[in-house]
Amino acid sequence: MKKIASFLTSITVLLALILTFPVTAFAAETESLGVVILHTNDVHCGFEADDSTFGAADLAAYKARLESEGYDVILADAGDFVQGGVIGTLSNGEYPMQIMNELGYDVAIPGNHEFDFGMDNFLKLANEAKFPYISVNFTDLRTDEKPFSSYKIIEAGGLKIAFIGLTTPETPSSSTPTNFMDENGNYIYGFLGGDDGTALYTAVQDAINSAYADGADYVFAIGHMGDYVYDEKWSSRTVIKHTSGLSAFIDGHSHSVLEDFVEDKDGKSVPLASTGTKLENIGKITITDNEMTCELIEKSDYTVSADENTAENKAYRNMTDFIAGINAQYGELIGTVVARTDVELTINDPETGERAVRSAETNLGDLCADAYRAATGAEIALVNGGGVRANIAVGDITYGNIIDVQPFGNSLCVVEATGQQILDCLEMGALHCPEEDGSFIQVSGLTYQINKSVPSSVKTDKDGNFIGIDGEYRVCNVFVGEKPLDLNKTYTVASHNYYLLSYGGGMTMFRDCKLVAKEIALDNQALIDYITENLGGTVGEEYSNPRGSGRIKVIDKASDISPETGVESVAVFVNIAGIAAAMMVISRRKKG
Repeated sequence: MKKIASFLTSITVLLALILTFPVTAFAAETESLGVVILHTNDVHCGFEADDSTFGAADLAAYKARLESEGYDVILADAGDFVQGGVIGTLSNGEYPMQIMNELGYDVAIPGNHEFDFGMDNFLKLANEAKFPYISVNFTDLRTDEKPFSSYKIIEAGGLKIAFIGLTTPETPSSSTPTNFMDENGNYIYGFLGGDDGTALYTAVQDAINSAYADGADYVFAIGHMGDYVYDEKWSSRTVIKHTSGLSAFIDGHSHSVLEDFVEDKDGKSVPLASTGTKLENIGKITITDNEMTCELIEKSDYTVSADENTAENKAYRNMTDFIAGINAQYGELIGTVVARTDVELTINDPETGERAVRSAETNLGDLCADAYRAATGAEIALVNGGGVRANIAVGDITYGNIIDVQPFGNSLCVVEATGQQILDCLEMGALHCPEEDGSFIQVSGLTYQINKSVPSSVKTDKDGNFIGIDGEYRVCNVFVGEKPLDLNKTYTVASHNYYLLSYGGGMTMFRDCKLVAKEIALDNQALIDYITENLGGTVGEEYSNPRGSGRIKVIDKASDISPETGVESVAVFVNIAGIAAAMMVISRRKKG
C-alpha cells in the first residue's frame, strides 16, 4: 500500500516534532487505508433528511467518518443537483451550489436539469464551483469545442483515478430547448446526439484511452444517462456495451436504484451503480490493495455518531448550521400559509406509493391543470406530468409546498391550436405509456383514453422532437367538454412556456400556432390563485380521489373502451374526426 505523502524528515527531526507538537499532529501522515468514492445523483435539492432519505448533513458526516478512519475520500455527483426544490428555484441554483462547495465535492457532471435556469446561469454556477464539471459530449456547436474537459484525474491513496463525464443527448428536449438555441431558434449547444450513437461512444472511448495514457490506474464514467430511457442507445448500459476499459459506471437521470453489472465490448463485467433520487442512498466505491467493491449505503445502514468530539459529529453540525443559514434567508417566505387542503394531493399511486403522475392521472395533476385553465380562460389546459413534482399533505399549504410542486417557475401561455395538433400532443405524451414519461399530459377541459396495446407510431428527430405519426394513434376517445374533439376546429389551449414557446418534451406541433397570450403568470402563482379565488381557499371533496376525476383512462385493448362511447374501433387516424369519451364536470371554477 502506498502512502498519501512520504515522511520528509529524519528521525532527529521527528523527535523534535514530538517535543513541539501534540501527538495528533501525525494523523495526516498515517498510511491511507485506501480510496473511497462517494457518489450521488439526482439530489434535486433534497438536502433535508427524513425517515427514508439522508440529508446533506448526513453526507458530510459520513464523509468525515471515512476520512477519520484513514480513507482518502473523493466525492462525485452525477447531475441534477441544483434544481428540484424551493431552495433551487428561489436562487436559480445558487444556494445548492453553495452547499456543493461546502460539502467538498471533487468532481461533477451537468444533468439535464442543471440547465433549467438558462445556459448563462449554469455556466456562471460552474464557474463558482470549487470543483470541475466534466463532460465528454457537451459541445458548443458554433466552434465544435467542449466547454468542459472530458475527464479529470484525481490523485488519492497513491493512485491516479480518472473520471469521464457524460450527459444525456436527450438534454435539450428534457430541459428547456430554447436554452440551447440562439435568438433565431438554431441549436448552438448539443450533446453528440448522432443518429446511431457512434459519435458518443467514440468520444467516450477516446477519453478512456487518453486517461489511461495519462497514467490513470482506474477510469470511472460519471453519467447522467439513465438505466431506462426512451432511446435505448443513450442508456448507460448501451454505452458500456459499446466501450471498453471502464472500471465502473456511476449513473443518474432515471432515478434508478442500481447495483448491477454490464458486459462491455470486450466481455468484461463492469459495475453499474445509481443511488435513486434525493439522497435515498449514498453510493460507495472502495479501492483497497488493488481490489474494488461497489455498494449503496441505505438510510438504515448509517447513524451519525452522537459523540460531539468526533469529526463526523462536527461535520454534521457544521453542515446543519450552514443549511440553516441558507434557509433563514428565505424561511419566512416559504413558511407562509397560502391556502389549505382537506384531502391529500398526490403524484403517487395510492396503492403502491410509486410515482404515477408521469403515466396516469392524479388529483394533483388535475388541480394544476385546472389552475392553468382558470387563470387563462382557455378551453383546454395541458400540463406535463414531469412538471408536477411533490405531494401536498392534508392541512395548511405553504408557499414552499407550492414551489415544491412546481419548482421550475414556468410562465402560462395560450395558443390557438387545431384538434389535430392537440391530438398529436396527447399522442406524444403517451409515447411510452405505461412507462414513465415526463411529457405525459395531465389535462383540464378535456378527457382521453390511451390504448397501450397499440404500439406508438410517433416519429421524432435525433433530438427527440416530434415529426409526425405514421400509423395508428394510441390516444382515442378524446372529448372537449361533452363534444368529440374536432380535428379541424381551432381551440384555445393553455400550457406553459416550456411547451408552447420552447417546445420542451419535443412538442414541436405547437411551433406554428398563433400565440394568444404570452407568459401572463407563473405556474406556481396560478396554482395559489386558483385555490384561493376559485376554491375559496381550501381544496375539498372534488379532488378527494387520488387517481383524479376520470379524465384519463389507460386501457389494455379495444374491448376495454367505455361502453357509453359507442366507438367500435380504438384506432384513431389523422382523418378521423369523430371520437368519444365521457367528461367529468369540473365544479366551482370561475371563468378566467
